[in-house]
Amino acid sequence: MPKQAKPQLSHYDTAGNARMVDVSSKQATKRIATASAFVELSASVLSALPANPKGNPLEVARFAGIQAAKRTSELIPMCHPLPLTHVDVEAEIVAGGVRIRATATTTGQTGVEMEALTAASIAALTVYDMTKALDKSIVIRTIQLEQKSGGKSGDYKRTQNPS
Repeated sequence: MPKQAKPQLSHYDTAGNARMVDVSSKQATKRIATASAFVELSASVLSALPANPKGNPLEVARFAGIQAAKRTSELIPMCHPLPLTHVDVEAEIVAGGVRIRATATTTGQTGVEMEALTAASIAALTVYDMTKALDKSIVIRTIQLEQKSGGKSGDYKRTQNPS
């Protein structure tokens, strides 16, 4: 049996210096990634949604997530700027809070996991911002990649949620 190569962190050179990965030799393929986040809210805050003097918190969070995905390379130093072909953010009231799901798509030489994760994160922070006047004990939990497709590393789908 051939020995599997140990995975290496791609954003470091041989001297251990951080670097942007050169993707110029990679083939452009369709890439899709979905990430999620959960904003834990009290029953009183949940009952106040979507009424808010600043606007519907879930709609504002959706817009913020979409905008954030488009600006990921400005926020995460080693991310490539990507021509996103689609971003979708859903914010849904569920038991105990708001579940956020963000999907980013491109046809390019590198994946969109960071764009999906950034969209979910910023949408969650926006829910916090829009509801913090009602309760300061809001908790953002479980920001995670749910699935991705395309690229050299292949497809990934989360099989279980952390406890």
